[in-house]
Amino acid sequence: MSLELNSTEELIADIKDGKMVILMDDEDRENEGDLVIAANAVTPEVVNFMAKYARGLLCLTLMPEQCKRLELPLMVDNNTAQLATNFTVSIDAAEGITTGISAYDRYKTVIDAVQVNAKPADIVVPGHIFPLMAQQGGVLARAGHTEAGCDIAKLSGRTPAALIVEIMNDDGSMARREDLIKFSQKHDLKIGTIADLIEYRMMNETTVSVEDEFVYATQWGEFKVKKFKDRITETEHLAFFKGELNAEKAVPVRVQYGHFFRELRGLESNDDYWTAQRAMKTIADNGSGVMVVLNSNESVPIEIDEIGARKSKDNYAYQNVGIGSQILKNLGVGKMKLMSPEIRFPALSGFGLEITEFISYNK
Repeated sequence: MSLELNSTEELIADIKDGKMVILMDDEDRENEGDLVIAANAVTPEVVNFMAKYARGLLCLTLMPEQCKRLELPLMVDNNTAQLATNFTVSIDAAEGITTGISAYDRYKTVIDAVQVNAKPADIVVPGHIFPLMAQQGGVLARAGHTEAGCDIAKLSGRTPAALIVEIMNDDGSMARREDLIKFSQKHDLKIGTIADLIEYRMMNETTVSVEDEFVYATQWGEFKVKKFKDRITETEHLAFFKGELNAEKAVPVRVQYGHFFRELRGLESNDDYWTAQRAMKTIADNGSGVMVVLNSNESVPIEIDEIGARKSKDNYAYQNVGIGSQILKNLGVGKMKLMSPEIRFPALSGFGLEITEFISYNK
């Protein structure tokens, strides 16, 4: 932990006291940051401060059950945004406001939306507050500010919901690490990272567990296999691995989201990406490595021809980075050579993982 940054425990204490904190992804110099406050601690003054000094979009992080309680649909059915942020339709309070944009109006909307007995009639759509639906499992499932906002509020003993806003510089550019530290000092705010929040949670909990272990024969030799189950979503995932795995030795790693068994049997091929056959051969040739197969559907029976539909877009990777990271951590992986185009995965360090190299597929 940098001396300039605060611990997760310190951030939780301030959130409990109803204060704002700053959360970055990790300690990287290029990281952006959000102002975060527990939703039920919001005041008109807080909203005004966020709008005046942070300048980004004010968003309300909510757990799925609260979104369901309010009958909030997602903004789009097909989320193609790079980070796959789950925006719902925007909202205003149904009563007690004027146009909806004033600091008081937005405060009233936030407070009404996070009540435990809130109902659809308490809000109207569209509006001036932008709810974000967090994933079940929080930062252990998706390492984003949406999940971090809900997690840190819950860990403080408050309702698992937060008002968050991106911090921008005076010139309209995004504030980076050094800017954020200066901002925190100027306004006397604690500043920490989602990576540390992940590490804090990982010390005491995990959302995946090993259900079975066996050996799987392939044309590249035998692979050890672990079948994992996600206790939050009840989905199952597979990890095929070879050789010695330890935190200090970088090994080839591939995380795949579908069509694994079809590709393994040569039923599907593509010249543009890492197929299961190419990844498994690379691992076998190297003598060690891991192939993680994440299933977004209902089960992972070994006999099936495929696991759901291929979702090759980067946003699906962001949605599931926490699950894949927990699996890799369980296997003992620390450093990895990721068989993938270069994608920035924020807060991986919170899982004790480091990407030392991206291996692009060359025809």
